[in-house]
Formats: sequence, structure tokens, C-alpha cells
Amino acid sequence: MFRPGKMTSQVLRSLFKKPATSSYPFVKTPMPKDFRGKLRFYQERCIGCKMCMRDCPSAAITIKPVGEKKFVAEIDLAKCLYCAQCVDTCPKKALEATPDFELAQLKHGKLLIVLGEDTGKDSKKEG
Repeated sequence: MFRPGKMTSQVLRSLFKKPATSSYPFVKTPMPKDFRGKLRFYQERCIGCKMCMRDCPSAAITIKPVGEKKFVAEIDLAKCLYCAQCVDTCPKKALEATPDFELAQLKHGKLLIVLGEDTGKDSKKEG
């Protein structure tokens, strides 16, 4: 048990020390190389072989045709394990793991994203 005098000296010493915690929300920590975060889909590279769908252990990816030799990837981030097996399996490297890991959402429907529509950017599918 601390005595009052000893505790006061300990408090005063800690006032002049740097904090032991990181300042995460304000200063972003760079992710290491090969970090497996949110997936990026390159629509122009996809040939529609659906190897990524077959290899996904959680069935989080669905490849759908939207035109002649044109496909979109529907990814359920709530199911995704972020194992990047789909990235390794894709013969044309149409999928890539990004360092983006801040994916929390209040509504489950916002975790279902369609990649490759319109300009190739993420589009959230409300549900």
C-alpha cells in the first residue's frame, strides 16, 4: 500500500514523463508491408474465372457479370476473414489487400460493398 507522501512523489514524477500509450486516433500508425486489410478490386483485370469465390473460406466474395467480359465483385466485409487467399488465388491479380483496416459500421448493410461499378471505386450497397 502506498503512503500519501510516496504517492505524491510518484504523481509528480509521472507529470513530466512521456505517455506510455500511443496517440492512435490522431496519429495514424503505418501498417506493415503485406498487411491484409480491405480488398481492392481491379475490374479491368478480372476475367470472371471465379477462383476467388471458390477459394474464399467464408464465402464473402461474389463475382457477377455486368456486361460482356465485365464483372463486379460483391464483398461482404462482415464475413471476410481478411486471410487474402482470394488475392493469392486470382490468376490476373484483380484483387489486392490494402492497408485499410478501419471498417467499423453501425449498419450491417454498409458492410456489403460492390467493387467495380461505375468508375471502379467502392460503392456501398444499402440493405
